[in-house]
Formats: sequence, C-alpha cells, structure tokens
Amino acid sequence: MEQKIRVLIAKPGLDGHDRGALVIAQALRDSGMEVIYTGLRQSAQQIAQAAIQEDVDVVGLSSLSGGHKALFPKVVEELKNRGADDIPVIGGGVIPEDDVSFLEAKGVKKIFTSGTPTTDIAKYIKELVRGEVV
Repeated sequence: MEQKIRVLIAKPGLDGHDRGALVIAQALRDSGMEVIYTGLRQSAQQIAQAAIQEDVDVVGLSSLSGGHKALFPKVVEELKNRGADDIPVIGGGVIPEDDVSFLEAKGVKKIFTSGTPTTDIAKYIKELVRGEVV
C-alpha cells in the first residue's frame, strides 16, 4: 500500500484569515493526501519544527496579509537551519505576480496565486513528491 503524501499547511505571521488555507487543506485531503494544519499566527520556527516533527513531504504556506516576501523565505531558511531543507516549500494566497520570481529565488518551489484550481495544486504536489504526472 502506497504511503500518503503528508502536507503541512501553515499561516505564517499575523494574518488572521484562514478560509483559503482550510479550503486547500480539504481539497488536498479529498485528493488522498494527509494534511496537518498548524493554525493561525505561526512563526517560521514553529512551522519548521512542526514540519520536522510531523515528517511531512511538503510545507504549504498561505498569506493574505502582504507579508509573504518576508515570511516565506524565513520558513525556507528555518528548515535549512534545522537540516530539513529537503522539505519543499510552496505558497499561495494574495500574492502579486511581480513577487513570484522573488519568492522562487528565495527557495520557495512554487507560488499559487488567488484563483488557482485546487486540483492544480494537488497535481503539482504529487508531481513534486512522487514524480507522478497526472
């Protein structure tokens, strides 16, 4: 039996809105993944620690507050500092197209902007983790 892909969904910083993160979490569960949701207002350190403790395959970050350029790279760096830079980080939320290349240059594997179909996100994660083309 194939082991389920484990995804940590996190809301870094002071962003207090998690509806989008919860929708993504449910969609990933519906596609057969195991999802751990950290809740609101998490620090980069808390997110990295949870990712390691939960032995996840991917970290998904959500930002609606405009703090993504500072917060997403901090999570990538914190994973690296803990020897877990093999855990890929993806992100989404209200992120301007102009910020995508900056975030990818800082180590975020992929950014999903507002309106991306949840099936596209699930497909990308499967390809990222297992090399599956679906």
